[in-house]
Parts: sequence; C-alpha cells; structure tokens
Amino acid sequence: MANEAKVATAAKEEKNGLSSIFASITIPLCLVVGILIYKFVMGNPANFEGGDPANHPIQEGAGQVLGLVYKGGFIVPILLSLVLMNITFSIERFLTIAKAQGKGRAESFVRKIRTHLDSNNVDAAIKECDVQRGSVANVLRSTLVKYKEMETATNMDLDHKVVSIQKELEESLTLELPGLEKNLVVIATMASVSTLIALLGTVLGMIRAFAALASAGSPDSVALANGISEALINTALGIGNSALATIMYNVFTSKIDAITYAIDEAGYSVIQTFAAKHK
Repeated sequence: MANEAKVATAAKEEKNGLSSIFASITIPLCLVVGILIYKFVMGNPANFEGGDPANHPIQEGAGQVLGLVYKGGFIVPILLSLVLMNITFSIERFLTIAKAQGKGRAESFVRKIRTHLDSNNVDAAIKECDVQRGSVANVLRSTLVKYKEMETATNMDLDHKVVSIQKELEESLTLELPGLEKNLVVIATMASVSTLIALLGTVLGMIRAFAALASAGSPDSVALANGISEALINTALGIGNSALATIMYNVFTSKIDAITYAIDEAGYSVIQTFAAKHK
C-alpha cells in the first residue's frame, strides 16, 4: 500500500511537471503566432486601398475589418497574443477539469461509496473509485486504502486510526488540488494585464490623434483617423479579452470548488463511517 501511494504521488508530480512545460511553451508560441497574424494576415496589402498598408482599409469585405484592426498599431500583436493565450489555457483547463470530474455525477458516486461502506465492503468501494476516475475518486481511493489498512491495525486505538485516515484524506487532497488550479493564474493575469496594455495602446493612439490636431495649418485627417482607430481598437481588444478571462476564471474556480466540496463531503462520510463501526 505504501508503494501504491508513492506511485500515485509520483504520477501527480509528473502531471504537474508536464503542465508547467505546457505553460512555458504555450506563452512564447502564442506571442510568435500573434505577431505573424498581425503582420501577414491583418497587414496583408490586399486589405488596404491601393495595396499599401499605409492607406485606409478597403471599404468592404473581411479585409475591411482586418485592415482596421491592423491600424491599431504595435500594441495589437501583443493583445492578439494575450487573446490566444487566454483561449489556449481556457481550453486546457476545460479539458483538465472535465477529466477531473470523472465519469457520472459526483453525488451518485458518493452515494455508492456510502452504500458499500455501510455493507462493510471496502474493496467494492475502492473498485468504484477505479471506475469513476475523477479527482474525488482519486482522493477517496487513497483514503479507502488507508481505511482498509486501519481496519487490520492492532497497535493503534480508535482515535489514532481516525486521525490517520483524516491525515491521508488531507494529504491526498493537497496533492490533487494543484493539478486542478494549475495555469489558472495565467487566466487571472490575462484579466488585468489585457486591460492595462489596452490602456497603453489607447493613450498612445490619443497622443497621435492630438498631435495631428496640433499640426500647423489644417489638421492631418489621416493621422487623426489613425490615432483614433489605434486608441479604440486597442481598447476593444483589451476589454474583450479581459472580460473573457474573468468569465473563464470564475467558471473554472466554481467547478473546482464543487469538486473540493464533494471531496470534503465524501471524506467526512468515510471517517464518520469508520468511527461508527469501530466504537
């Protein structure tokens, strides 16, 4: 049983290591892709009048939108990279948390575990964990293995056995949670950083616009339009990405809280069942 616990711990550490590698690769890759999209897709000469990116965007079709966004300036590829990071990490967290929820509803799984324990069939409860395969099942399986071990222990009193099972539950939960919360900090960072970078782009665009107004003689209408476009486009991209990041972060934290609550509820039930049966 000790070897089984070591294998499970090693597997979780390896999984967390892979998640860190994923983050270190994804961030620079999204930055490169964002720059390439800005330069070769949005900056395509076909999106502008006369085939020159220095001119106004064409007046119709998808090229109009792409050309308009291109006019947002050098802040746009940074914001595009943040959008790509947000989408990529949101998909990764969605898949990870969906896998962590396991097969079927957590409530039904917990009821089955209680039924098996009430029948004093710990092995069946452990097999049920192997079938469910979620984070709740992973934590409960380790707890049930300790439960079974404490049933045969003769050198400990009831209080120490209960404490040992509870300690196993807490340790398993401590190992499981980092895998669920991994990379959420990236999504949370997107919510604040996107707004700040968009604000920087907005300020730079307004500086260009006011510089065009302050020019001698008649104002430079092209420079004025470009400055306003830069300001508004950066604002729209930044706020949109920030809103998406905030929504996704709240969705994922809610799902993690639900998993944690199910683990706490099931663990408490296991401990109470053990204490009641061995009074």
